[in-house]
Amino acid sequence: MSYRLPRVATALAPASLPPSGLPGLDPAWSRIVDVVETGGLADGATHAWHLLDNGEQLAALGVEPVGTVLCVHGNPTWSYLWRDLVAQATAAAAAGQPAWRVIAVDQLDMGFSERTGVARPLARRVRDLDDLTRTLGLSGPVLTFGHDWGGVVSLGWAVDHPELLAGVLLLNTAIHQSETEPIPAPLRLALARGMLSTGTVLTTAFLDTTLALGHPALPTAVKNGYRAPYRSMARRGGIGGFVADIPVDAEHDSHAELDRIAESLRSLSVPTLMLWGPRDPIFSDRYLDDLIDRIPHADVHRFEGAGHLLAEDVDYAGAALTWLSGLDKLDQRSVEPVALVEPVALVEPVETQPLWHYLDELHDSDETALVDMAPSSGDGPRVVSWRLLSRRVREIAAGLHQIGVQKGDRVSLLVPPSADLTAVLYACIRLGAIVVVADAGLGLPGLTRAVRGARPDHIIGALPGLMAASALGWPGQKISTNRLPFASRKALGVSYALADLISLGRDEELPEPPLPTDVAAVLFTSGSTGPAKGVVYTHGQLAAVSRALHNQYGVGRGTGLVAGFAPFALLGPALGARSVTPDMDVTAPKTLTATAVAAAVSAIDATVVFLSPAALANVVRTQGALSPADRAALAGVKSFLSAGAPVSEPLLASAAALMPGASAHTPYGMTEGLLMTDITLDGIREAALDDVARGPGGVCVGRAAATTRVRISALDENGRAVGELSEAAGVTGEIVVSAPHVKDHYDRLWLTDLAATRQVTPGERWHRTGDVGHLDAAGRLWVEGRMPHVITTAAGVVTPVGAELAVSALAQVSRAAAVGVGAAGTQQVVLVVETIPAATRVSLAEPDLAEDVRMVAGHPVAAVLVVPHLPTDIRHNSKIDRTRLAGWAHGILTGARLTQP
Repeated sequence: MSYRLPRVATALAPASLPPSGLPGLDPAWSRIVDVVETGGLADGATHAWHLLDNGEQLAALGVEPVGTVLCVHGNPTWSYLWRDLVAQATAAAAAGQPAWRVIAVDQLDMGFSERTGVARPLARRVRDLDDLTRTLGLSGPVLTFGHDWGGVVSLGWAVDHPELLAGVLLLNTAIHQSETEPIPAPLRLALARGMLSTGTVLTTAFLDTTLALGHPALPTAVKNGYRAPYRSMARRGGIGGFVADIPVDAEHDSHAELDRIAESLRSLSVPTLMLWGPRDPIFSDRYLDDLIDRIPHADVHRFEGAGHLLAEDVDYAGAALTWLSGLDKLDQRSVEPVALVEPVALVEPVETQPLWHYLDELHDSDETALVDMAPSSGDGPRVVSWRLLSRRVREIAAGLHQIGVQKGDRVSLLVPPSADLTAVLYACIRLGAIVVVADAGLGLPGLTRAVRGARPDHIIGALPGLMAASALGWPGQKISTNRLPFASRKALGVSYALADLISLGRDEELPEPPLPTDVAAVLFTSGSTGPAKGVVYTHGQLAAVSRALHNQYGVGRGTGLVAGFAPFALLGPALGARSVTPDMDVTAPKTLTATAVAAAVSAIDATVVFLSPAALANVVRTQGALSPADRAALAGVKSFLSAGAPVSEPLLASAAALMPGASAHTPYGMTEGLLMTDITLDGIREAALDDVARGPGGVCVGRAAATTRVRISALDENGRAVGELSEAAGVTGEIVVSAPHVKDHYDRLWLTDLAATRQVTPGERWHRTGDVGHLDAAGRLWVEGRMPHVITTAAGVVTPVGAELAVSALAQVSRAAAVGVGAAGTQQVVLVVETIPAATRVSLAEPDLAEDVRMVAGHPVAAVLVVPHLPTDIRHNSKIDRTRLAGWAHGILTGARLTQP
């Protein structure tokens, strides 16, 4: 297709300066530059460009730029898009930080640049940018920054100027359109017959639609800023021209140039940053996947909730300048990617066996490997031998390979804990595919965000998961755990069933196994303090998790492991232990009963039991239903563990009474590091008697486990962890850990990963847990709450857990939560309690109860509120949702109606 401008888009107009008063735009940045066009029919013609450029401001400050950031807008925006970057870069230079010259162009026919009235296809626009940079005399180092179609133009310039290029930054854009995928629906509509001129030039429909994509909505003044250069039809021709230049097929004039740029990216080696808004209806995550495939070394951050106008939705400029500050040395002649944080653990890694080691070693053993207490057949517990598990894992792995699943492909597992899940997980691990695990406890919205964010190539699921994947448009080839009727397979887009893979993989050879440094899994966090994050583990790090469990608790060959917490059930085969998940709804831990645990213990003669606190509480609550045989089975348990949220001494003691022969442990950890510290029931009782060790209160979680090291970064008066990492006793601060089994990084969350990583010296990498606590003189760790829940009062910092435990110990209180209300630095402490007996409505506490609470809280308390139920996060059912509760309490104290939070 020959590219033509819309018929009404041929008006000529000179360049001009923007009007004064546009929000955020300093008139001093604007300049007009005359540029001679080279090549083509208009060779030698002069065109006037409008730019934003902070070069004069930097010169006035007397600073020399370390480099130039060349910013290119898309359609239908203009250089106004980059105003925050120009402002922040200039302010940073004035504050003595590295100075970056920022040049933001208005492409010809756009913004306040000249209207040329002729078609400017992609190759011409790349050449236009080259003409401009030569006129400006840019000598490097230069970093390009593009958005939308400006991303393509900027990348075209980048691949053509390796001698100047020092880095690449991108906001939402696309560099390749798959022949098997339609172009985005909004663009199809704009290109429809009769719509191009009408929607882009004759009216402001295309412009208005784009400006409606802000999250939150753009202020009217900002919208007017974007509209300023496009007030008349004569000035909107470039908008139509850009839409017309979308290469919808191989016959389009710009198709070959787009392909050239896209393929050239595969040899791009400079540092690269991609900032992405996943709510973009135009450039969805599939375009991000394509870019990552072409530039795999790129740093990537997805801003959950942001969309196409990412530059308006989030502080992209701050993120970009943070990234730029990590580029210590820019040499435009030979630039290598610069890692902001070296992926090296402080603790030296130890040799570990691959996760499938025991599947190979015991491939001809008829000993029990696992028991499925609630198989889909409903015929009672299903016993799986090592021989059968080993064979199934190999067959499924080979079958997956036969249908095109490759090493490094992402496979989302939407399968409930079962023998099927274990076999599929280990098949993917052995093949070198990356397993994506986001459990249903995240809720459908959270699960959708997780799956879409991880962008799996394949989905293996049971029927409920496949139905959700189909209804919500989750990406990836679909594979069912069970055979489905033809109509169901077609409706759900299912390509294969596990039985098909087993048949295809029988007698087939497996490819070479993955290396310890290869990525093995993306495990999603609970999302209890924000959107769930994908935690990336390598094969070596997952193997180190199993080794840490073995070293700490002796879990290994001959151990029977009952796991009421799915991750530990899945680690059973890696440890050589026979394992079982009790009959329960894993998305609701409170559904686990004492009889279900006893049945699971009996099924494998278990010696180790792992339960979440919510599950443990219900087990204790339902112990009256236990038979003498059940109690005898529980008496054979040698150790039990409960973790995932703070576990009170009375609850642990009650559980210990059910398992009198067991040592009771409560490890401390997180998705980013499953075993950080450990403490026994006796250790908790010993710590409780040590008033000095208790310090500011909290839950004692014991000493560092296995190969873990624990440090504290002290808080300042604003609740920020700014102190040097220390083992000093009695200092409250953020808990920071290091171990071979700590996560590798967060998936596509570069900024989050940077914030969660503490680098003391080169080669030392510590994970910031987001928890706050202190170490005592005996080296025990006390957890006092989460960093976002720290209360900053005029008298100093208050952490919530100590007050909550003290108040919960009152005879008339079941549970308590301490939250801060008011402005940071002057917050008031509010205690919200569940009472015994439970209240039927929300109210202020009776005077006697309020007085008792204030007496034991340890801090001045502004108010005591009584509720029937404290809100908990959707996954653990154990962690109080303090963020939600704080907002609710603020409303109550400022006159809102008394309703349940």
